[in-house]
Amino acid sequence: HFIQSCLASFDHFYFVSFSYLSGLSAAKLLTESGLNVVLLEANDRVGGRTFTVKNKQVKYVDLGGAYVGPTQNRLLRLSKELGIETYKVNEVEQLIHHVKGKSYPFKGAFPPLWNPLAYLDYNNLWRTMDEMGKEIPNEAPWKAPHAEEWDRMTMQDLIDKICWTKAAKSFATLFVNVDVTSEPHEVSALWFLWYVKQCGGTARIFSTTNGGQERKFVGGSGQISEKIMERLGGRVKLKKPVVRIDQSGENVVVETLDHELYEGKYVISAIPPVLGLKIHFNPPLPPMRNQLINRIPMGSVIKCIVYYKETFWRKKGYCGTMMIEDEDAAIGLTLDDTKPDGSFPAIIGFILARKCRRLTNLTKEERKTRLCELYAKVLGSEEALHPVHYEEKNWCEEQYSGGCYTAYFPPGVMTQYGRILRQPVGRIYFAGTETATEWSGYMEGAIQAGERAAREVEAQAQNWGYVMLVMDVFSPQDVPALPITTTFWERNLPSVPGLLKLIGFSTFFTSVAAAGLFVVFKQEVRLPFQKMV
Repeated sequence: HFIQSCLASFDHFYFVSFSYLSGLSAAKLLTESGLNVVLLEANDRVGGRTFTVKNKQVKYVDLGGAYVGPTQNRLLRLSKELGIETYKVNEVEQLIHHVKGKSYPFKGAFPPLWNPLAYLDYNNLWRTMDEMGKEIPNEAPWKAPHAEEWDRMTMQDLIDKICWTKAAKSFATLFVNVDVTSEPHEVSALWFLWYVKQCGGTARIFSTTNGGQERKFVGGSGQISEKIMERLGGRVKLKKPVVRIDQSGENVVVETLDHELYEGKYVISAIPPVLGLKIHFNPPLPPMRNQLINRIPMGSVIKCIVYYKETFWRKKGYCGTMMIEDEDAAIGLTLDDTKPDGSFPAIIGFILARKCRRLTNLTKEERKTRLCELYAKVLGSEEALHPVHYEEKNWCEEQYSGGCYTAYFPPGVMTQYGRILRQPVGRIYFAGTETATEWSGYMEGAIQAGERAAREVEAQAQNWGYVMLVMDVFSPQDVPALPITTTFWERNLPSVPGLLKLIGFSTFFTSVAAAGLFVVFKQEVRLPFQKMV
């Protein structure tokens, strides 16, 4: 969260502020380099946007960041070092795609479609997004060949441009909601395409099996922060929010809310960028940094876990994953959250973006009732109406994170301000998952950013003149990353306009056959005249 650290080595002191795992990772690395570390944490716990609750009704439950999967080798390496095991999220049985009031079982990352035009539209959407992402450099998305053009567009603009069918547009909206807890009209197309690309593409980011949600940690993800805190011992100070950073003198002076002062050489800030607005800086932040932190808000999500006597959904042949397209439904995505030994049967659901903001004023009991009624409808089971326990966390109310999962970039911000994100300001260096170049927004990105910032500070402290890279020592064979493959047809099937061009349709009224086709698919297809010509 909103955290500051004071590190001492002989006559040198370093301050580290952190949220999520980023600052803890930085402090751990600097400590292992021989520096004495003091961490100042605003909250009464460590972990930031990870938060594991323990009680007799749930044993343990992750109310914040929880998932890890293939290619997230820094997080896997760290958890292995700390002795924390992972387990696979259940996806043995069938998933459910609930749309237009009906539930359709399926297997795979994305639900299949039987409407041929909608299928072409879906296929073209994922293919186009992945192809566009290949043009965007992970480290500098503002250098992409079409950066200016794509950054002027929202994802809603891009979806409207790519998709012709209502089915594809609706699922594309759900895809954005799930991935970044924001609405398509709120986010830059450039930023979102970059975000998906640096997480491995559309299939990797959205999938459970072989994707970003494949595994969880036995005992909860909060253990990672807690075990790092144990290693740092008494250096961690809780309930110490920082309100002022003064680097006008020879050393940097950091003041906490309770007026404690710490003096040192460097600062690493790993808080969400917008929380920089809570700190007074002397001298003031440079104009571009000050503008940046005013422009990138946090996403909106309520994480909800409903507990039952048994995993009744598995008995019906469902794994617990539900993708729900219904504007009146509170939840867009669910996953099985049962413990790996089968105890504490549970379904976890995410109230996302506009729906989060719409339902945030309901009581906890009212939200639980809505969820249970929804699950009963989607699963076709009255057992869903009889939970034994309920947990939730509204991340919008957290003053030291401001939301979850991550900050998002509205149109125009990435190309104008993106290069500022990781640039030091004097002796202040920046970490946090938002500054990562791989799996930004995830715990993996938080660790990458923290270790990168620690090396930058260490290089300055030792007058190296270069930054030492952190090498991953985790064997990816332990959690293999299978390649994301596509079939011949997925690579070569035409888009809807491509099909129309292929068969010779140039206007809406070209032939009776075309008119018949439009009538058949009129509920699924939007074919504006200007697109036809």
